[in-house]
Order: sequence, then C-alpha cells, then structure tokens
Amino acid sequence: MSQRTTRGVLERLANGVVVGGEGYVFELERRGYIKAGPYVPEVVLDFPNAVKELHREYLRAGCEVMVALTYYAHREKLKDVGRENDLEKMNRQAVRLANEVAREGDALVAGNICNTWAYDPDNAKETAKVVRAQYEEQLAWAVEEGIDFVIAETNDYLGEALIGLEVIKELKLPAMITLATVQPTQTRDGYDYVEACKILADHGADIVGLNCDRGPATMLPLIEQIRKSVSCYVAAQPVPYRTTEQASTFEALEFNGQRSFPIGLEPFLLTRFEMADFARRAQALGVNYIGICCGGAPHYVRAMAEALGRTVPASKYSPAMELHPMLGTQVDEKDQQFLSDWKD
Repeated sequence: MSQRTTRGVLERLANGVVVGGEGYVFELERRGYIKAGPYVPEVVLDFPNAVKELHREYLRAGCEVMVALTYYAHREKLKDVGRENDLEKMNRQAVRLANEVAREGDALVAGNICNTWAYDPDNAKETAKVVRAQYEEQLAWAVEEGIDFVIAETNDYLGEALIGLEVIKELKLPAMITLATVQPTQTRDGYDYVEACKILADHGADIVGLNCDRGPATMLPLIEQIRKSVSCYVAAQPVPYRTTEQASTFEALEFNGQRSFPIGLEPFLLTRFEMADFARRAQALGVNYIGICCGGAPHYVRAMAEALGRTVPASKYSPAMELHPMLGTQVDEKDQQFLSDWKD
C-alpha cells in the first residue's frame, strides 16, 4: 500500500487540471445501498465495503480526489432517519474509507460539507450559529481522521457558503466552495451566481464554481462567466443529464408529463461521449477542477479523464469496437473517426 501523497490540491491545480468525481449518493442508491428521499449515507456504516468499492472504481477511472461520503451526514438529516446518535461514527468512518482507497493510488482526500437546510437568511444571525456548529463538528472529526482539503458544495445560499468557508479557513485548509444553481440566475438569498463566486473568491476561497443541478449545456455558460470574473481556481461539476434552456436544471425535467427528478431521470442521461466533450470544453474555458455530480459513475469519469489526455488504470478496458464479433467488420470510416476523436 502506498503512502499518502505529498502533492496537495493547490500544487496539482498549479500544474494542470484536477479530475474530480462525485455522485456517490445517486450511484449507491441505484445499487441498493441508500434510500432515495432522505439520501442519508447510512451505507457508510451499514455497508462500508460498498463505499470502498465505489471509491476504488473512481480511482481506477482517473479520479484524483476521494471525497469522504459525508454529504447529508449532518445532524439535521440524520434526525430524519433516527440515526443522530451515529453522527460522529458515520463522519469518521467516511473519512477512513476514503483514506484507505486514496492510499492505493496517488489520490487526495477531501472532507465534505453541504447545504444543511437549516440556514434562513431572514433569521441569519440565529440560523448561522446552527450551521456553523454542524460544520465545525463534521470538519473537526474529518481533520482528526486526515483530509487534504475541504469541498463545501451544493450551496443554495451565499450566506451559508460563506459560513462554510470561514470554518475551513479557520482550520487552515484549502477550500473549494461550489454553488447549487437550481434557481434561474441567482442564489436563494438573491446573489447572481457570478457575483456570488466573486464574493467567495474575495473572501479567500481557493476554488470556486458550480456543482449539481445543471448538465453541461446549462452549466458551462455560467462557468465561462465565472472564469472571466475571478482569478482563483474554478471548478465545474455538472450532472450528466440533458438539461435545456426550457428545463435548465434536472429538477425541472419531465418525461411523459411526469416529474423525473430524482428517480426517473434515465431518459435524460448523457452518453460517455457527451461527458468527454464537456471535459474538453471545460478545459478550453480554463476550468481547473473538472468533475461530475449526481448521476455520475466510473465510466463517465474514465471518459472525461481520457478526453483530457490521461491514460488511467481502467483505460485497459476502454472500448475497442473493432474487436466486437458482430460490429467489428461493420465499423465504417465515420465510426472509426468518432472513436478515434473520443480517445484523443
């Protein structure tokens, strides 16, 4: 087993794109280990090997960051499933699992905090205390178990994101702060997404950007504006779903007149080729941390890593359709060029 890497996230970003990968909660729900609805990561305690295996699959696919599965592992959500007494155990175990797999390769470990559903801008003074307390206890355990940096993500409110940033900076760790974008143009507390990212950067965030809610088509235009507005590193982690101007977020997608979010989204899934194209386009815009969020899976991460010019352990099993017993002799010149472009 290898030792923990000595190359931190900021050093890696200074030398090129960092490939991230999330969507653990959605993927483990598909595999039958997490209950849709509450989406609390009980799997960390109930089926730890399932978490380790998914980390390992992401690592083999080219993901450089093992994100501790502590999304929604906070007091507010654990109360929903009657497991508030498992709070510390769940948080510590999640970081340990991420560390175990990170040591199998040259990967970083990220602590993770997220939207708490406790913050209220109309009662910011009091609710901020609740949010800060939750972040402080989660990250105190994470630091004791060993993390390289912190991802504070899916922030609906700039106010809540700033609380997370303050706590991370007090711990003297690199901070990646990303906003959720379910609203058309601004955070729930009324800040334009680009303006909000600039405020976060001005307050010391090392990496700012967007995660979740939007697919590449509706996230990249915002990311392009953010990249032009800040001098720090920029992150983009979209969902692999076909969002449009009419339905800019995956919460708005409907199939046959029925809401698809969150467990009927399959008709809108992007192909691996489309996610590879996203990675190339994000890189061309100057995005530094390129990943994927809810709906993500290892084959997407591999396609994105290969599109960025990487050869990863799972590349050994990348498609070779010319060897298919039925299709091999039927792969015409156009198909060959498509596969060649994708691999390049």
